[in-house]
Amino acid sequence: MRLIVPYPAGGGVDVLARSLSQKLQERWGQTVTVDNRPGANTLIGTEAMVNSNDGHTLLVTTDATFTINPHIYSKLPYDIQRDFTPLTRMVSFSQLLVASASLPANTLPELVALARSKPGQLTYASYGPGSQPQLATETLKQKAGIFILHIPYRGIPQAVTAVVSGEVPLTWAGIPSSRQHIQSGRIKALAYGGKQRTPVFPDVPTVGELGYPEIDANVWVGLFAPAGMNPALAERIQRDVTAILTEPAFKAREIDAKGYDLVASTAQELSQHIRDELASRAGPIRYSGAKVD
Repeated sequence: MRLIVPYPAGGGVDVLARSLSQKLQERWGQTVTVDNRPGANTLIGTEAMVNSNDGHTLLVTTDATFTINPHIYSKLPYDIQRDFTPLTRMVSFSQLLVASASLPANTLPELVALARSKPGQLTYASYGPGSQPQLATETLKQKAGIFILHIPYRGIPQAVTAVVSGEVPLTWAGIPSSRQHIQSGRIKALAYGGKQRTPVFPDVPTVGELGYPEIDANVWVGLFAPAGMNPALAERIQRDVTAILTEPAFKAREIDAKGYDLVASTAQELSQHIRDELASRAGPIRYSGAKVD
């Protein structure tokens, strides 16, 4: 079995996929590999899964594939209704707005003030047009009336590395990608994208607390198969994966400790969530001004 991850190695989605693959390998008694296919805001890896036709390939991806890309691309290489067998929405998480240690701003209000004093002189990193960091920052720019230049990178690990080195002062990142750098003092967290503060960094205020409730820095990770999978097999995979996710030791080590929120949904719940979120995100994405073509 192969799990395609449309993001680079080292990011939060990849970390979860690798932890899951080890447990699935034990449960199924066969090799389960992770195949990273990053690029184009998940389009490259997603298209590879849709066209796999081998019966042994699954996709571990985020909401970007299903509820962001349809709003920012005029044409997609896949159909979100026709080309997939949804299995489970595994986890969700919110991203942190992080800054390089050298940036002379330690809070989001200080960042806004700095950006207003230096229009166009600050930059931020993302993993491409339409990515959550790009959407969140463009919304912040619109709401706060500031101008910060966008610098796209190949993936969130590369974006975080750029902030750690001071090459770019800002990005948004999940806790698995940023935690050790925050704790070591190499970067600092200015705000959290969740509705409530994270217990991992309880002193970091939410964007809502700071006056920017419109910012959407929330992500979920789901598991999908190509269209036409045998229903009994799809049900078994969903059942096995959710059993792993909810196993107390795995949940404590691989989910809670890494800042994820457990979901472990049914396939039907995942399908409904996609429909609801696809509609609800139309306005915020239009507000951000994000468009790829």
